[in-house]
Amino acid sequence: MSQLGASLNQPKQPLPETLYDRQLIWIALALMAFGLIMVTSASIPVSSRLTDQPFHFMIRHGIFLVFSVVILATVIQVPTQVWFKYSAHLLGITFVLLVVVLFGGKSVNGASRWIPLGFFNFQPAELAKLSLFTFMSSYMVRKQDEVRESFFGGFFKPFIVFSALAVLLLRQPDLGTVIVMLVTLFGMLFIGGAKLWQFLALMVAGIFAVVLLIIFEPYRMRRVTSFLDPWEDPFGSGYQLTQSLMAFGRGEWFGRGLGNSIQKLEYLPEAHTDFVFAVVGEELGFVGVMLILLVIFALVIKAITIGKKAFDARQDFGGYLAFAIGIWFAFQTLVNVGAAAGMVPTKGLTLPLISYGGSSLSIMAVAVGLLLRIDFETRLAVGKEGSAEEQTQSDPEQLEEQHG
Repeated sequence: MSQLGASLNQPKQPLPETLYDRQLIWIALALMAFGLIMVTSASIPVSSRLTDQPFHFMIRHGIFLVFSVVILATVIQVPTQVWFKYSAHLLGITFVLLVVVLFGGKSVNGASRWIPLGFFNFQPAELAKLSLFTFMSSYMVRKQDEVRESFFGGFFKPFIVFSALAVLLLRQPDLGTVIVMLVTLFGMLFIGGAKLWQFLALMVAGIFAVVLLIIFEPYRMRRVTSFLDPWEDPFGSGYQLTQSLMAFGRGEWFGRGLGNSIQKLEYLPEAHTDFVFAVVGEELGFVGVMLILLVIFALVIKAITIGKKAFDARQDFGGYLAFAIGIWFAFQTLVNVGAAAGMVPTKGLTLPLISYGGSSLSIMAVAVGLLLRIDFETRLAVGKEGSAEEQTQSDPEQLEEQHG
């Protein structure tokens, strides 16, 4: 009875006031809702031409959106330890899907990147990003000392895995995804404490490899040359970029108003997918563009903050994965916006949580769900540590027993 009374009198572990980052949820939902609005506006002309139904793509994107929210809510319930344990299995599934898409994939505009699944076409390249970053996060935890001390044992091995993925992705071809994965991988190794000379050496090698891939592939070379001077051939190789630049120019400061874009009227190809940001610039102007970029920037800052808190709470796997997601979202946004604004060559990457596409939207919803789960587990870990410290300090006899 005395032991029972003592256990009842012990202070309970207090839970954190908030178990999840509400701001992150609102940011993600705001971007998704804005994406539905802009996809609707940008897709009406092409939807009317292809299906005689002006809201065909809006309905599909709405279904993708609901599906993505369900996925997000499901991922929050899965402990990060499960992702850590099965990261290699997920990577293996990705390899299989990348092989399948090469032999049985659907070809669009000369690229075989999609596996037909009836209602929508799944793009394994989107899963490849998530699976690589998850695997690398687990690898960094398991081989942290090797990454910092050994060049081949810890630093070079990840690039063997990356190279195998890159070969399959380049066969589709999909150089944009390879570059996003490469930059994120560099960032993760840098955060993991890799030696600077190793980091710089592989970075130079990676840049050299990308340059070679561009030089020896005619269509990539045309993209680079058209990006440097799109007005030299405005009705040929520079057509898409010149139309995008005209959209930004028409938008000026406050835009032409939602739904009043001219360039989306079959002038700008892929207006609701890769170049939806140009429609944003035309309809909402510079002010609207900056507001959306600030919201995406807030999402990236949230990811980095969650990663830092996870490292402070010794949740290393969650810390690496959160940083990887932050770098991924930031760089993919940079490439998409830069391509639409003529600052980088066109790479065919979506704008995170905004562009049309079920594969991209669902995989990025998984990433947001992972961020929320990492934040949740970090808060619980911090709460337990604080409770243990308070209990130890309030019980001198227990402290004395622990130390001798």
